[in-house]
Amino acid sequence: MEEQNQVRIQKYVADCGLMSRRKAEEEIAAGRIKVNGERVEQGRKILPGIDRVEYLGKPVERPDSRHHVYIMLNKPRGYVTTMSDERGRKCVASLVEDVGCRVYPCGRLDLESEGLLLMTNDGELANKLMHPSHHIPKLYTVKVKGKITEQQLLKLNRPMVIDGYETQPAIAKILSMKEESTSIGITLFEGRNRQIRKMCEQLELTVLNLRRVAIGAITLGNLKAGCWKRLTRAQVDYLKNYK
Repeated sequence: MEEQNQVRIQKYVADCGLMSRRKAEEEIAAGRIKVNGERVEQGRKILPGIDRVEYLGKPVERPDSRHHVYIMLNKPRGYVTTMSDERGRKCVASLVEDVGCRVYPCGRLDLESEGLLLMTNDGELANKLMHPSHHIPKLYTVKVKGKITEQQLLKLNRPMVIDGYETQPAIAKILSMKEESTSIGITLFEGRNRQIRKMCEQLELTVLNLRRVAIGAITLGNLKAGCWKRLTRAQVDYLKNYK
């Protein structure tokens, strides 16, 4: 019976909402995650509730499902999407200290990007939203320098090879165009690292501002930069049931 209840340490940490499995594997290798006070290797299985798991000296425990918290944050530019940073950069963790519990990002926005970031202590939902097979559409507004050409716009809507991988087609539409800049709405159906910036770089477009405004049907609305608010029950159910 005990064997049936065992779980790999990286999965347990991710289920607790602390970080993704990949990040947990990195922290295990660095010796920052310990079981019963000792360093462990990848794949080590534990018995939740019996084995004591710690990260940086603090206990790692699964939150009661009745106390799961789901929020949206309007991430400003200049913040990294991590809970701590070895280089001393500002982290989104400092913006959600008043949530009442530790919540963790579901995905990333790079340092210079801003906008909608979902955060939760529900590890199961976080893992679902960050899994490569989960293609919930994400809408961005992108401001580029100068006027975009018709040919550049067509290429933004087609598959592009980035870092050796052919991306899924995006949906790109011009929102406004002036002599000095063009605003484009771009919808992505996958979450490749810095995908929009790399797409624009290939087309020699200089990105002036990049902002995520929607994840599926969940929109940022008029939430001010640096502020957060709780998701509604309907929004949480939407994310959990999205196929």
